[in-house]
Amino acid sequence: MTDLTRLNPFKGLTRVEPLPRDMDDLFQGFFMKPFSWPQMSRHPFPIDVTENDGAYTVWAEIPGFRKEDIQVSVHGDQVVISAEAKQEKAEKEGDLVVLRECSYGRQYRSFTLPQTVDDTKTTARYEDGILKLTLPKKADGALKKITVQ
Repeated sequence: MTDLTRLNPFKGLTRVEPLPRDMDDLFQGFFMKPFSWPQMSRHPFPIDVTENDGAYTVWAEIPGFRKEDIQVSVHGDQVVISAEAKQEKAEKEGDLVVLRECSYGRQYRSFTLPQTVDDTKTTARYEDGILKLTLPKKADGALKKITVQ
């Protein structure tokens, strides 16, 4: 209780400045910081993973690809999804491209699951830009509890 200060409601009104000090502090160093473009997500396409007793289910949003252009590989608990779109030349001789926003290239995503997957029973279905993977858990990869002695 020794550090009491008296409230002065008129303290901010005694300054004669064109901008309040808080406003000046807002712009201090504004032009000194390097400008950077907003970063895109580290992951090229979003995924959702759910788990039940027997399997993992993965939904990956990969719009704009054909199912022939999507590759899925599973090795143990590691899942790799990649997709490649190729640019198709549709212009005729003499056509001038005014705007091109259709992208092409390769997208790649890998992640590790908590348990080993039975790759012989894995299924993949691609419909309306959504890839659905059903990844059954391997019986021998089940969690084993060890008693501490």
